[in-house]
Amino acid sequence: MSTAPLVEMRDIHKRFGGVHAVRGVSVDLHPGEVVGVLGHNGAGKSVLMKILSGAIAPDAGEIRINGEKVEIESPRDAQRHGIETIYQTLALADNLDAPGNLFLGRELLTRWGTLDDDAMENETRKVVRRLNPNFTNIKGAVRNMSGGQRQSVAIARAIYFNARILIMDEPTAALGPHETRMVGELVKQLKAEGIGIFLISHDIHDVFDLADRVSVLKNGNLVGTRRTTEVTKDQVLAMIILGKLPEDSAGEEMPGFH
Repeated sequence: MSTAPLVEMRDIHKRFGGVHAVRGVSVDLHPGEVVGVLGHNGAGKSVLMKILSGAIAPDAGEIRINGEKVEIESPRDAQRHGIETIYQTLALADNLDAPGNLFLGRELLTRWGTLDDDAMENETRKVVRRLNPNFTNIKGAVRNMSGGQRQSVAIARAIYFNARILIMDEPTAALGPHETRMVGELVKQLKAEGIGIFLISHDIHDVFDLADRVSVLKNGNLVGTRRTTEVTKDQVLAMIILGKLPEDSAGEEMPGFH
């Protein structure tokens, strides 16, 4: 893993009226790494990631991409810096096929100014094959695709346009075991290509399967960041519920989880 982070978020603050949603949080992400961002609803994890994606402006703090300080004031700014967000809803146009979704708003044209459907289909097949070689029926409407195939389309759209940093919001929510495994394989493929991923999830099992590190937030504060190989699921659960680091919560009884 490279020593230079892809992303550094330093001392990020965000208020909404009297609510201090994010309080001086610092996280980073390296190439080919998955960092799980965990916490209860209202912990601040989604606000933090929306700041990185350009959907929300921070009140204070700085963001560095590849060591350079940047200003991210809109999703377009984020895209320029290689940051793409794959929301839980996937933001796909259900009536369009995979090429239609991949190039929506960024269509390829022929020299006569008409849509170049063949080029868009060929490019889509190339990028989808990288991610999921078994997914060949790209011409059907995405509403008829499985959850894993829809994830493939959303991820293909992001990496085709040179995303190096992905924010994945609950990528396995409402998926069955087979589909969840498919998304796990997609994540491993992205890691192998050096793409860094912030993974927002409520599923602690999911995160331990996919993440190299976890950053836990509670009430807008960063409880801490730990490598998944150095903590247990119970210790991370204690960070989420008690807001305490493993070394500070030893001996405290925790409710079980399933």
